[in-house]
Amino acid sequence: MTKERRLGRGLEALLGSSVEAGPQANETPLDGLLRLSVYEIEANPYQPRRDFDDAEIQSLADSVREHGLLQPVVVRQVEGRWQLVAGERRLRAAIKAGFDEVPARSIAADDRQAAELAIVENLQRKDLNPLEKAASFQCYLQRYGCTQEELAGRLKIDRSTLANLIRLLELPEDVRQALRSGTITQGHARALLPLGDEREQVAFAHRIQQQGLSVRATEELVQIAIRQADAEPLALFTGEEPREPVERNEHLVSLEQALRAALGTPVEVKEGRRGRGKIVIHFAGHEEFERLHQQLCRDGKRQVG
Repeated sequence: MTKERRLGRGLEALLGSSVEAGPQANETPLDGLLRLSVYEIEANPYQPRRDFDDAEIQSLADSVREHGLLQPVVVRQVEGRWQLVAGERRLRAAIKAGFDEVPARSIAADDRQAAELAIVENLQRKDLNPLEKAASFQCYLQRYGCTQEELAGRLKIDRSTLANLIRLLELPEDVRQALRSGTITQGHARALLPLGDEREQVAFAHRIQQQGLSVRATEELVQIAIRQADAEPLALFTGEEPREPVERNEHLVSLEQALRAALGTPVEVKEGRRGRGKIVIHFAGHEEFERLHQQLCRDGKRQVG
C-alpha cells in the first residue's frame, strides 16, 4: 500500500500532487518525508475534533511505541512555522510514546484547503462526534460564504449528508448533550427534528433514553405526535369541519415524510382533483420561519425579490 493510499481517498483527492518540502525547511527528507520535532509542529486551528479519548490515545501510543509511526502526519508552512494539517491523534500518541520526532509530509495549502483537509480526515473516522462534524461544516460555510452544495462538492460528499448533520445543531442543548454522550444516536436526533418545538424534542429524548426506543419507533411516535398536534389547528385555520380520516396515497405519505425530514418541521401534502394539490409547511415562530425561508430560497441559488 502506498503512502498516498493510506491517507484515504478523500484526503488523496484534496492533496493531489501538492506535496513539497517547504522552501525554508532545513530538515533532511527520509524516503520522501521530513523528520520534524514534535515540539515545533503547531496545532491545526481548523481541527473539528474537540474531544480526544485518553484511553484511545494511550492505546495508539502503545502501538506507536512498538511498531513506530507507520503513517506520517501532514503539515504546511505558515510564516516559516510548521502547522499541522492532518494527523493530530498520531501526533498526540507519538508525544505520549516519548517520541522526539515524527515523519511528516509537507504540502502547499492555503487556509481554506487546510480547513477542508481537516474536515475530510475527520469525516473518515467513525468515532468523531456528529455535532463536531456539523460544527466544522457550519464554521466553514460562515467563514468562506459558500453554499452547502459547493462545500459538499469540494468534500466529495452528498449535500443531504452535510445538510442533515448541520441541522443537528438546531436541537436544544439537552438533546445535543444526549447525542454527545451516546445515550441517543444520530438517527434518533434526526427523527426529533420535525417536531420543531424544543420542549417536545427534549421530552422525546428523555423517553428514548428511559424506554430504549429504536430509531424506527421514535420516527413513528414523532409522526403520531405531529398528526395530533396539527389536527385541531388546521380545522380552525381552514374553517372546515373535521373530517373522518381517509386512507391516503402511499406515495403522498412517503413524500410528506421526506419533506418533514428535509425541512425539520411539520409538512402536509394534500392532493385534490385533476392532480392538483397543495403543500402546507408549518412553522412555530419567526426564527423558524426565517430558517425555512433561507433554506428554501438558498437551494438552487434562487433569489427572492
